[in-house]
Amino acid sequence: MPYIPTGNLTPLPDEHPCATCPVRPITICRGLDAPTLAGMRSLGTMQRLKPEQSVFHEGDPAKRVFMVTNGSLKLYTLLADGRRQITGFMFPGDFLGVSIDEEYAFTVEALEDTELWWFSREAFDRFISEHPQVERELYRLAAHELAEAQRQMVLLGRKAAAERLASFFLSLLERNERASGVQETNFDLPMSRIDIADYLGLTKETVSRMLAHLRNRGLIRLQAQDRVQILDRIGLRSMAEGESAEVGE
Repeated sequence: MPYIPTGNLTPLPDEHPCATCPVRPITICRGLDAPTLAGMRSLGTMQRLKPEQSVFHEGDPAKRVFMVTNGSLKLYTLLADGRRQITGFMFPGDFLGVSIDEEYAFTVEALEDTELWWFSREAFDRFISEHPQVERELYRLAAHELAEAQRQMVLLGRKAAAERLASFFLSLLERNERASGVQETNFDLPMSRIDIADYLGLTKETVSRMLAHLRNRGLIRLQAQDRVQILDRIGLRSMAEGESAEVGE
């Protein structure tokens, strides 16, 4: 689940290139005035990725930071035995690459056609030192990521298969709502069933079986292979919290 900044959105002139950005309300730059935002943009470079194209690899020198503006990404690490563990997904408005280490701790790969802005680590460090409000947003981001890591440990360690999938679907739905500012019933599913399995610590077959279970319970509808409609939000939350009759892995 991505970090959602707090505070009021700073108005921009209609002609400003960021004025109509649909994800600006949930980015770290939401509080910046027009001149400061223009200065930040001048430091960045737009990068476009095709599906399966990498942003960076685990162990690469951590020389850049990134903000997603369109599309989606997956983050993963390789275990000693060659298995892959997906540690998260990134969506428009999310920020990645900030690290105290000299190397990236994971690989980032596009799930679909994706656009992002990248900044050199050195230039971005100078920028945040000159703009404390951005530094505060990054601090909140770090606190949020720690809380998400703790929730993910609970998800993998204590929840049954259907509970994991229900929790994941609710997080995607709620992410959409924070970006749009309105209540939603649908969300896209750009990741593959194998990606979902690797994220939730399940097998692809179990994910498919749990999808059928949620559908048969009348909790969701698959409008397409990559789009989900929530039919019963209360029921799905009960499932996620272990309050419903369950099907195990």
